Amino acid sequence: MKHLNSIRMITFALILFSFLAGCSNDTEQTSAKAEENEPQPILVQGPMPIEAENFAGRLDNVEEEQSGNFVFYKGTVNDYPVIVMKTGKGMENTAAATAISIEKYAPAAIINQGTSGGHDPDLHVFDIVLGERTVNLGSLKTGHLEDGEGIAPKEWIPMDLMASEGSAGEDPDAENIRYFKGDQELLAAAKAVKDTHEEGKVVEGTIGSADVWNNEVDRIQWFHENFGSSVEEMEGAAGAQIAKAYDTPYLGIRILSNNKTNDGEYNPDTAEANQDYVYEVVKQYISTKAE
Repeated sequence: MKHLNSIRMITFALILFSFLAGCSNDTEQTSAKAEENEPQPILVQGPMPIEAENFAGRLDNVEEEQSGNFVFYKGTVNDYPVIVMKTGKGMENTAAATAISIEKYAPAAIINQGTSGGHDPDLHVFDIVLGERTVNLGSLKTGHLEDGEGIAPKEWIPMDLMASEGSAGEDPDAENIRYFKGDQELLAAAKAVKDTHEEGKVVEGTIGSADVWNNEVDRIQWFHENFGSSVEEMEGAAGAQIAKAYDTPYLGIRILSNNKTNDGEYNPDTAEANQDYVYEVVKQYISTKAE
């Protein structure tokens, strides 16, 4: 009798274990399906606190995460997932931050936004440039000059680091300007809400990037004439290059905080104004995705 009871107990335990295992598998599958059905987030990048935290303050249900030096503010806009990322300044920071964010969050789209210095004399402080194109202004090849022959920066030529598997410095095919085009759907969303930015005009143009702060007006004019640059900053082209590598939609949106070509003095309030506009762009893009 005791032997029979032991068999019954073991049988019951096996059935219970199988049932619980099945429930666990069902829960895991349901959780996985829920994650699959969640929309991919929109990622908004800003280099400095002044260029990121105003937007982050607009998010609902915010959670903060950190990876290395990069800070992520995860929340929602109109119940859609949006992540604001503080990348830090510079091309290297932005490239690393963009790669990490794509690998970690698989965003539906990336908007790199912040302040910039004007290259176009027709643009003024508080005007916004939508990055129809983004270009690396620091990828240059100098001419050959011997010791004592000086330097000739106006003779430097573009160097496309993506043009060749070999030495870009020796390959003539690499002596071209590499432009990264802004995503058309993001551009359409940005243009649809132009009127919400009342402090200045919103135009399409070319955003130039490099780990250089140009204060020489002749140099600025040279870039404007030879590269078509509307503004300069230190991040956008790096983010655009990495986004292209992952086939992730990308757009730069930069407001002029100063413009040395027409004596436009620096105004820090431009950072907040740009985030206000980008917030409207994100809402418009969300509504388009919903449709």
